[in-house]
Amino acid sequence: MCAAHIDHIAFLTPANYRDDAPRAGIEAALELFQMGEKLGFDSAWVRQRHLEHAVSSAATFLAAASQRTTRIGLGAAVIQMGYENPFRLAEDLASVDVLSGGRLHVGLSAGAPGHGGLLGERLFDADPAQIDFSHARVERLRRNLSGEWLGDEESFVESAAGRVRPRITPHAPGLAARLWYGGGSQRSVEWAARNGFNLLIGNITTGEGTDDYREAQLRQLEIYRQHWSGAQPPRVALGRVIVPLDSADADTRERYRAFAAGRHERTLAPRGERRTVFVPDLVGTSDEILAQLQADPVLAQVRELRLELPYDLPFENYRQILEDFITRIAPALQWRPAAQANAPEQIAA
Repeated sequence: MCAAHIDHIAFLTPANYRDDAPRAGIEAALELFQMGEKLGFDSAWVRQRHLEHAVSSAATFLAAASQRTTRIGLGAAVIQMGYENPFRLAEDLASVDVLSGGRLHVGLSAGAPGHGGLLGERLFDADPAQIDFSHARVERLRRNLSGEWLGDEESFVESAAGRVRPRITPHAPGLAARLWYGGGSQRSVEWAARNGFNLLIGNITTGEGTDDYREAQLRQLEIYRQHWSGAQPPRVALGRVIVPLDSADADTRERYRAFAAGRHERTLAPRGERRTVFVPDLVGTSDEILAQLQADPVLAQVRELRLELPYDLPFENYRQILEDFITRIAPALQWRPAAQANAPEQIAA
């Protein structure tokens, strides 16, 4: 049995679609969330991507998912705050959390928007050089979700609905504690720890002082726990691309192996000035994947695992991957379905 002990199993979908059929692709992603709930996954996450054939508004997508599911946690990974207004995003996220009954989890990142130069005035209302894209933007979002009153005790908003003391509405109690930061460097994970954000780490990281992703992520976890200052125990969720072959047909197996082979070269050495390190994809039979997970010391340091699904696969392939993973791999990680753990609404720390 694997030495790892995982309490929380999630999956992350890219929710891709064809340019001429966005509704069909988004509908398939919603069906995947429903299926994930039936299979017993603890949470389902969607990527937020801009200017791609993918979900550009995680809040909108998860609002729909909240009405298709009843138990499973709903996550966004990650929302790049450089594209967002912290006030308006807070209103949208709070609405989704209320609709879902408090099941929302929000992954965030800081920094200038990657496509800002292309978007220009379509995005910016001022000179981008004068806009603060730092971590302060993430902190502003959390403050907006905290429920604090705006103005002083004499500040009120008058409307046809009555006279109220203003704050961001709807208020979603607990959502501010379910914010995650996507960390990929020592600096980012230290900031997340010092400011009390849960931590998402995945299959891409920064090699600082090492070419080995294991050493890099183990050091990041050490820094995160060393500097944690949150009111509650820290939560860390590890993401890995995992593609079991067991119940796939021969042609699909070949396609999966070709996918992994095509991405193998990038894992051989750090890339670029930031020394980006890519974690190898785990593609093989469940036994082969479990052997690789046993050899991953990072997995032994966390209690939450996120299965990251490859891009551009048909729904049937995603279903096969999720079913094989939850039935053949998850039990060997000492994971139990939420119903058996007697905590269907709670995500373990």
